Amino acid sequence: MGADKIKQHLPPLLRAVKEKGCAVIWCSDPMHGNTQMAATGYKTRDFDRILSEARDFFGVCDGEDVYPGGIHLEMTGQEVTECTGGASAVTESSLADRYETHCDPRLNATQALELAFLVADHLKNERQIRRGLSPG
Repeated sequence: MGADKIKQHLPPLLRAVKEKGCAVIWCSDPMHGNTQMAATGYKTRDFDRILSEARDFFGVCDGEDVYPGGIHLEMTGQEVTECTGGASAVTESSLADRYETHCDPRLNATQALELAFLVADHLKNERQIRRGLSPG
């Protein structure tokens, strides 16, 4: 859906499916809605937007009382430079350094691990808040 659209568009969809009595496991793809063309001409995705959409997916699912089954990511164990941002600090000007995809930009190994840990921390903190505990 995109980081800027998920909070608006996902809740009505979740409600409609739930109202029909369907029990589904939801999965989000925070990659595709956040694809953009860099000024350098490379198709890319921004790490912070991917993270934002992933966090919002879990939050919206929690708010609508539906089961968030997980997220789908394009990623590789290689240190490619296809998605900007993250701890590996890929910039638009460094995309050409190791841009290897023939289709969709992938998170590199560092970005994928960083995203996994940040999402896990977010989910842990949200669970603690629901239990009335301090996050962290």
